[in-house]
Amino acid sequence: MRVPVKLLSFVFCFFFFNCAQSQAKQKCPDLSVENGLIHTLSSKEEEIFYTCDTGYKPFSGNWWDSVTCSKGSWSEEPQCIRKEECGAFPSVHHGKLKQTKQIFHDGDAVAFECDPGFIPTQRFIKCVSGTWETPVCEVDVRCDIPPKVENAFITSKPEEFYVHGSSVTYVCGSSFSMNGKSTVFCRRGTWEEVPTCKEVICVANLTANMRSDVTEDRRTGPEVSVRSGHTITLSCVGKGVKLQGSSKITCLPDGQWEDPFPKCVGEATCPLNTTVEDLKMERSPDIEGPVKHGQKLKFSCKREGFKLKGEREITCLPNGEWSSSFPECEAETTDEVVCPINTTVEGLKMERSPDIKRPIKHGHKLIFSCKREGFKLKGEREITCLPNGEWSSSFPECEAETTDGQPDIN
Repeated sequence: MRVPVKLLSFVFCFFFFNCAQSQAKQKCPDLSVENGLIHTLSSKEEEIFYTCDTGYKPFSGNWWDSVTCSKGSWSEEPQCIRKEECGAFPSVHHGKLKQTKQIFHDGDAVAFECDPGFIPTQRFIKCVSGTWETPVCEVDVRCDIPPKVENAFITSKPEEFYVHGSSVTYVCGSSFSMNGKSTVFCRRGTWEEVPTCKEVICVANLTANMRSDVTEDRRTGPEVSVRSGHTITLSCVGKGVKLQGSSKITCLPDGQWEDPFPKCVGEATCPLNTTVEDLKMERSPDIEGPVKHGQKLKFSCKREGFKLKGEREITCLPNGEWSSSFPECEAETTDEVVCPINTTVEGLKMERSPDIKRPIKHGHKLIFSCKREGFKLKGEREITCLPNGEWSSSFPECEAETTDGQPDIN
């Protein structure tokens, strides 16, 4: 049987030269250190210890240090630097300082960074008399989810938390305008003031003779407000008045109207209603032709036994409408409320005011006195008939005058 050459070589080395062990221990080159001393332990030749002369120190900043041999190379080269100089950077928990072999002098500064979620207590560290300042990375105060803004959204995906310096950008929805900065930052656990989204509104200032299709109760003027994107239709009121411009205007996203706002041109006149029966009208001023703004009508009833129901005087307004509707004439009723007369009170004399024989109605009065001498009136001397058919006070009585505090019974 033929034995492989590699197997024969391994067996030969193992039994005769212990070559496996010698291959694992690759020797590192000899070392020397300027301005320092080197010491090697006989039991641990792969590690060399060194210290520096007076006025010097190892690059690591300690007063002694060591280097290790691994696979034929030393972990680093021993180096002694002056005591007033700084060498290796200090370790930063949760931070970063890129190590170099550069030597720094007293007063030199180096910038460093902290890991995400941590902030430095200072941006730079200095070499002070051969010793680095100690950098510290503190846990950053985090911001919660950015505040909600009504009618807005944020242009980035939500994060679990936001560290100092993080930012988000708000955008308002359509028909809304932004008030404030769109991009806000997290500052030490607190968000900057967020913007607001205000609804875009277009305002139409209507003249007195103009009407829109969104005006409540078909009233004219003075102001109509609509949202962005909405269209209103305008018209003019009154004879002789025409709309100058587009009758339909649209509110744009910037709060302006799409077209120039129209106008009502011409002078409006108020119509005369001559169909009201028994109604007498007088114009003020007494002129012929159409009734214009500011002119008045005064009313009365033509026939006796009729009274006016409504305003006695109305005025023509700028929009061609009357200040009130036309009144009407209605027949007076005979079943008005009357006040009763009490004729059972003995010795009481009554006089009417006015002196009429008809039933006593609202506003009529009774005046009282006693018929017999030696009697005086007890109660009101005058009472008035009220609209509800009752007297303003009860009827008085006549009582005998007293002598020496006792009533005269003879």
